[in-house]
Amino acid sequence: MPAQEECTVIPDVPRGPLCTYRSKAQFNWKDFRLVLEDKELVKIKYDIWRRLESEPLFSPVTATLSVDQQKERAARQVNRIADLELAPPEIYSKPYKYRVRYLMSINEALHAVCPSLSVKIALGVGLFTNSLLAMGTERHQDIYNKAWNREIITCLAITEVSHGSNTKRCRTTATYDPATQEFVIHTPDFEAAKCWIGNLGKTASMALLFAILYTADGENHGLQGFLVPIRDPKTLLPYPGVTVGDIGEKIGLNGIDNGFVMFNHYRIPRENLLNRTGDVTPEGVYESTFSEPGKILGAVLESFSAGRLGIMQESSNTLSHAAVIAVRYAALRKQFGTDRNGPEQSIIEYQLHQWRIFPYLAAACVLKVSVFAMTEIYLETVQKSQAESNGFELLTQIVSEIHALVSSSKPLVTWTARDAIQESREACGGHGYLRAANLGELRNNHDPSCTYEGDNNVLGQQASNWLVRQWKNAKVESPVGTASFITRRDAILNCDFEALLRKGVQIESPEFVSQCYEWLMCWLLKESVAKMEEASKVGLDTFTARNNCQVYRARDLSRAYAEYYALESFRSRCARGDVKEELRPVLYRVYLLYGMWCLDRHMTTFYAGSFAKGSQFADAVRGTLLRICGELKDSAVAIADALAPPDWVLNSVIAKSDGRLYENIQSVFMTNPGALERASWWKDVIPSKLKSKL
Repeated sequence: MPAQEECTVIPDVPRGPLCTYRSKAQFNWKDFRLVLEDKELVKIKYDIWRRLESEPLFSPVTATLSVDQQKERAARQVNRIADLELAPPEIYSKPYKYRVRYLMSINEALHAVCPSLSVKIALGVGLFTNSLLAMGTERHQDIYNKAWNREIITCLAITEVSHGSNTKRCRTTATYDPATQEFVIHTPDFEAAKCWIGNLGKTASMALLFAILYTADGENHGLQGFLVPIRDPKTLLPYPGVTVGDIGEKIGLNGIDNGFVMFNHYRIPRENLLNRTGDVTPEGVYESTFSEPGKILGAVLESFSAGRLGIMQESSNTLSHAAVIAVRYAALRKQFGTDRNGPEQSIIEYQLHQWRIFPYLAAACVLKVSVFAMTEIYLETVQKSQAESNGFELLTQIVSEIHALVSSSKPLVTWTARDAIQESREACGGHGYLRAANLGELRNNHDPSCTYEGDNNVLGQQASNWLVRQWKNAKVESPVGTASFITRRDAILNCDFEALLRKGVQIESPEFVSQCYEWLMCWLLKESVAKMEEASKVGLDTFTARNNCQVYRARDLSRAYAEYYALESFRSRCARGDVKEELRPVLYRVYLLYGMWCLDRHMTTFYAGSFAKGSQFADAVRGTLLRICGELKDSAVAIADALAPPDWVLNSVIAKSDGRLYENIQSVFMTNPGALERASWWKDVIPSKLKSKL
């Protein structure tokens, strides 16, 4: 049993119909949760949820608010969060890793309650201040303090109407005028307007703007960051020379006021240039100011990876919520049975249903652990870079590897969550389509995660490019160890399915999954490089050659690399000494289920590369997948309990922990505003022929 303190931190679930399946689990679900999440971070989340539950402003809404109401609600929530001081003051004096972990846990808790709220804070406080730390200096400390203390509302303005991923081709300009010692910010045309900027539509008063810096001699010094006042912070009216507005209603996340802005020869002081790596003298001379490269590199790492890690943390929770809803509903919903006139059985008993939803349950467990492990590496690296500036070459290698890992994992986690939500919605049938089921809200609010902070397909290319470099390098530079398998490439590629069996590797083992993945990645790397070299021989440029090997090669490589890391992270976590013996069988099944499910996705490649011949490999992988689904059935509800937030946070009428499915649906039907009332517009819809007889 978990320690008494941990029992009180994690609330018990109520007795009810779900206990039929809960009682079949051979482990304590609270122990399982403490394998997936650090107990101190679990405490933080439950503390946040308990505090917010009593706040009327955070009560779940039962009907869709207007877009303006959603923006007002999120903005008010941001202010209320500042008043509540969820992080105790002493946190800010703690070491970097502890402090950021604490704040990330708060963000996860907030995102589970209201995604728009957490994104507004992440953009206006986290991403803005991280970027300011990475790019600014002491002269920007006042703005940093005001943003951190929420005295001003801020935003990050990078994307333009005609350029998103290719930021180097952004066209907003900042031309230095030595006569006044000011930068003149200008938008040449609408295509260069900054857009999709969170917090900018209605509320932001300060932007961290990226623009092309020109000195008076006309020289282009590339994309630089500038602090640009947008609105009067006391009135929220825009300054002269600034045209700013809201881009309009979106598919979801309408609590965030995404905006656009154009500048008409708008002037800002010279000091508003973020000058960590380069500055302009009062006379107008551009000077590079690189110093302490290790610390600068660490700060840059913090800037470009923090947001993506935050998205992965949020998405792993969204994935968990979708899986929880699907599993609890499947345990309660009864349809058909072995005897046409006999008792019906829960749909969780059907193999097809298990195959549809259990892999996402396993994915939620594996990816939650791997995102945690990835964040640990990231935080330790940044903390080390802040503590010392030595070892620049090694730090450069680590930063590159973390960037590749994040760039491959962010697509994997967000795509898996996206697919889990849709499969869960369909698996819950018509009731899953209810707004009160919360799957629609999860889907709409999660969807942009696949695009912002780096479009998933573009990010994947960055990861595969790094792996290709390691393949081609004389020495593999993988200090974190995620690509160390490349050093064994020859032995790996000389092995196949039959060779694994001859060596005695058991199909249902982590070794089998791991070695299959290493072969898969080595073969995809070999083929990708060969295809690029072949393209170069016929005269194609590097850009075209690389682009032409994405489909069926580099794209699959990036995903396989992320899956491999996730599985190895979960395997490592489960091997630790703090894992209780009664948990190991179910954790083993979770690992195998996710591993076989992922291998099945790559089945074509295993046959294309002659790793497997005949049906034996496919039969082994798929047979194991289906068998593990059946074995996991009795544990599924307990695993879902370990992943689930409190009911008011999950906010799904079809997945409450009390298991009273139809009573809860009845309550929603009967209390829906106006449900039992005649429509106010009833006279307008009476058929004309009937009206004439009245």
